[in-house]
Amino acid sequence: MVEHDALSVTREAYDAAAHTYAQLFSDELRGRPLDRAMLSAFAELVRENGDGPVADLGCGPGHVTALLDSLGLSVSGIDASSAMIESARRAHPALRFDTGSMAALDIADGALDGVLSRWSVIHTPPPELPVVLAEFHRVLAPGGHLLIGFSASEDASHPTQVFDHAVAPAYRWWPDHLAGLLRTVGLGEVARMVREPQPADRRQFREIHLIARKV
Repeated sequence: MVEHDALSVTREAYDAAAHTYAQLFSDELRGRPLDRAMLSAFAELVRENGDGPVADLGCGPGHVTALLDSLGLSVSGIDASSAMIESARRAHPALRFDTGSMAALDIADGALDGVLSRWSVIHTPPPELPVVLAEFHRVLAPGGHLLIGFSASEDASHPTQVFDHAVAPAYRWWPDHLAGLLRTVGLGEVARMVREPQPADRRQFREIHLIARKV
């Protein structure tokens, strides 16, 4: 089977940038208290629903996977980039990391109580995003939670916008539009945090952290 071009391009780009990316972002959460608060809330919801396994999809160098582990979750990381997975394994040898595609996860139906997708869907072309979101729904158990993070487009009349990402082609989403796509696949919004851009941020975009529950 021929691999999809967008996934191949993204994988190759992150393979090339893995070392630099790990150096830049391995400690990023230290100065992001609101991000940590949403991750903590997500962890608590997962524990309340059954405390089953969690997948960090698009885990990169594994720093957020490690945080979820410290919050008491049974978590593993998955990333399309083998170089990112190698970096994550070196940094966090006690945790499990595997290569894989978000659009075709090697995970049984309903096997997870939680899915984290933190900025991993930004490289998915808009026509393909519903397939990825449906895969999130498939692997979640009833009542399981998704925490998805993405950059917001500027207005409702432009629900998706291309932006100049340093690694690979990327997209921003109007929050209500993406929430609607989640509802379509059976994931109902529970909470949303909007983080306004700060002066020190690399990109001056609003960031959306959205928690949804499998209906």
